Amino acid sequence: MDFDFDKVVHRRGSGCMKWDERDDVLPLWVADMDFRTATCVIEALRRRVDHGVFGYTLVDDDYYGALIDWFSSRHLYPFRREDVIYVPGVVPAISAIIKALAPAGSGVIVQTPVYNCFFSSIRNNGCRIVESPLRRVDLPGGEFTYEMDFEGLERLAANPSNVLMLLCNPHNPAGRVWRREEIERVAEICRRNGVRVVSDEIHCELTMPGYRYVPYGTVDPSAVVCLSPSKAFNTAGLQIANIIVADPGERKLIDRAVNINEVCDVNPFGVEALKAAYSPEGSEWLDALRAYIYENYCLLREYLGRRLPQCAVARLEGTYLPWVDISKFGSDADELAGGLLDKAGVWVNSGSMYGDGAYLRINIACPRQILEEGLERICGYLEGACMNNIN
Repeated sequence: MDFDFDKVVHRRGSGCMKWDERDDVLPLWVADMDFRTATCVIEALRRRVDHGVFGYTLVDDDYYGALIDWFSSRHLYPFRREDVIYVPGVVPAISAIIKALAPAGSGVIVQTPVYNCFFSSIRNNGCRIVESPLRRVDLPGGEFTYEMDFEGLERLAANPSNVLMLLCNPHNPAGRVWRREEIERVAEICRRNGVRVVSDEIHCELTMPGYRYVPYGTVDPSAVVCLSPSKAFNTAGLQIANIIVADPGERKLIDRAVNINEVCDVNPFGVEALKAAYSPEGSEWLDALRAYIYENYCLLREYLGRRLPQCAVARLEGTYLPWVDISKFGSDADELAGGLLDKAGVWVNSGSMYGDGAYLRINIACPRQILEEGLERICGYLEGACMNNIN
């Protein structure tokens, strides 16, 4: 079946945060996509709308069956129905888990640069952010990647006041899809030091050719894992996610925190969307999407390599969020992102949000003509910035 990811879907005026927050710019910032979701999801939502009654939602057997079958068959990650706690989103899930498992004042380890909501979730629960910076590794051809600092992680985990680690798998914004041997070493370090691991796997479906997502729960079945179809199927507004936790005692604590935080209810559209997404039709659409995003990544690499060779790009193994080094311009990311927004009319994310002001994060999950226009504006502005620095 052919899927038309080149079709431009006009989103302005639809109440879309990405497009309507600033209606005078091209938005390549927040992590949602400009593609219509899979037809099977749209049809499932239409059927639910036709029912016409939208009361409190019962999460039924088909929901659990679709979730468990998808991860068992597609990712070889089996878990039980009783291990699942459904919630409206991964960020509320992480906040509830921290509340349940990390006493106020304790340390929560994160591998920076990392998703910005990790920082706010830790702070909002009265805990301390403990950074374990990733190590940059430069590669040929204007690329770089990151590796974990296991020795540093060992030192942090050995501190008894650090009780929790938030893992981002695949990693946003570094673009890494962690290999099994890497997460096995994380599991061994944290297990030996009594640190609980919480793995955010919201980008798990979005891997590039040659890379395979390894669910952390297949390495450490006792871990707490957060899952959602929202990034892969562009359904964030439908608000559905799942916490997988096998230990009955921890599950009780987390369930209580979910209820204390009042994030225990979901809406009927999220339930129906998940069931449809995690189906053979959804799988076919997803595979076509991943191929299209990879082609967009290749376009970005070619464009920046030709126009801005001084901007190294992190090798994208997963997500649709390339991480671009702008340190050669002599300005921090906030300044350059602000200039791109106000003078070039393109919105990207400053790396300072994620803990490193030497980078920009660019969302490439859009039709190619939008990406080409965005890249033209980005390159034009940054070329000007480069000339100004030279002069």
